[in-house]
Amino acid sequence: MPDRVALYLQDKHDIREGMEYVKYAEERGFEAVWQAESRLVRDAIVPMAAFAAVSKRIKIGSGVINNWTRNIGLLAATFLTLDDLAPDRIICGIGAWWDPLAKNVGIERRKPLLAMRETIEVMRRLLRMETVTFHGEFHHVTGIELDVVHGRHEPRHVPMFIGATGLEMMKLAGEIADGVVLNYCVPPEYNVPALTALAEGAQRVGRSLADIDRPQLVVCSVHTDRRQAIEGAKELLTQYLAQQPHIAKASGVAPEVVTQIQSILGWPATHEQVRAAMKFVPDDLVLRISATGTPDEARQKVREYVANGCTCPILYPMGDVKLMIDTFADGYA
Repeated sequence: MPDRVALYLQDKHDIREGMEYVKYAEERGFEAVWQAESRLVRDAIVPMAAFAAVSKRIKIGSGVINNWTRNIGLLAATFLTLDDLAPDRIICGIGAWWDPLAKNVGIERRKPLLAMRETIEVMRRLLRMETVTFHGEFHHVTGIELDVVHGRHEPRHVPMFIGATGLEMMKLAGEIADGVVLNYCVPPEYNVPALTALAEGAQRVGRSLADIDRPQLVVCSVHTDRRQAIEGAKELLTQYLAQQPHIAKASGVAPEVVTQIQSILGWPATHEQVRAAMKFVPDDLVLRISATGTPDEARQKVREYVANGCTCPILYPMGDVKLMIDTFADGYA
């Protein structure tokens, strides 16, 4: 395949249906599938295991889990287990989560940069099969190791990708991560300052931007009817602009639009509330922050993200999933 491309799945489809999409994406040459974990709806690990079990080549990433809610030993053991199921095909995408959701479940996201740095350091050491003693501010472990008795007692290759939105987290990713998962619901030009920050972090440790993989989540609504494509993307964007303020800020959407949407949507939002609030999201915003329209228009928009530094678009399908896969099966050139 001339261009790298990946599939993104969240909770829009039944898990078994998602397994079929993963098999189809693999057949059509997609590089990876990334499973979301954001709202309190579907965890990433169970679907990742299901996808691994029905595939042979495609890589499987968490897009993204958070670094607050799983004990570091359990986190490393989880990815060891996934690697047992799909050796050298697992990617750990991990992010700092977001408020108000984190706060509402009792998580105080203080010093997110330090917390992320400690998480990645300890997890990497455990996956290298080291015996680890580490006493930081967020992680305290004494003489622990991944206690493999039956199976592969060998270092595991699980790349660590930070899901970064803010520029300081982007710098940290450039310094310590194998890659960064660039966020969705942002215009292509958002990547310019993001990559500048990423390069700054890389330079701290003698690396360059070229050393860091940069896949990017992209909402993708493809339909032969442009109007239907726009409506398909607008439903998702309405919910995200209201409930995830870090995405709304990064998207550049006018604050008054967010306020109007939030005045209608509850938490969790009902389908009826989302439909009622959609009228406040203008078509031009949808087209600016997603790959929406006919197959040709969607491919053109994805090319814009790639031109702005994305190394592998991770396409989140709205509507006909197989049509979207087919649209990008031969790349986006």
